[in-house]
Amino acid sequence: MGVFMEQDVFKKMLKEKGLKVTGQRLLVLETMAAHPGEHLTAEEIFDLAREKSPEIGLATIYRALQVLVELHVIDKLSFDDGFARYELGRDLGSKGHHHHHAICLGCRSVLSLEEDLLDPLEEKILERLGFAVTDHEVKFYGYCRACRKKRESR
Repeated sequence: MGVFMEQDVFKKMLKEKGLKVTGQRLLVLETMAAHPGEHLTAEEIFDLAREKSPEIGLATIYRALQVLVELHVIDKLSFDDGFARYELGRDLGSKGHHHHHAICLGCRSVLSLEEDLLDPLEEKILERLGFAVTDHEVKFYGYCRACRKKRESR
């Protein structure tokens, strides 16, 4: 997807959500789209955004992120490392539920598992409890391939 095409998608989405299209909001979305799967912190988004727009302030980035999270344009994630991280929301990224994340306890890298393996479980929950799951969040903790190799070679 080219930058102009992305801009059009982002503008349309902001308007559909009743949000004013501002340069700062577009800059945040474009920055995140340029780094897919990276789960960026606000500070990382700020540093990357300043390359394109040196005058932007960190408080402006925080405000844009807060509004975009509230309207589910982006998702705020916690991987238990003390930082809030952000990724494009389901309307822009994956369809349906959140995807799952695998968090390495060694290097703290985060891997995304795009396919939703819990559909059968959700069907059972509906069948047995009459409870319709609308969303879920799953985090797997362990060691990535590189960290496993390091641990095995000790």
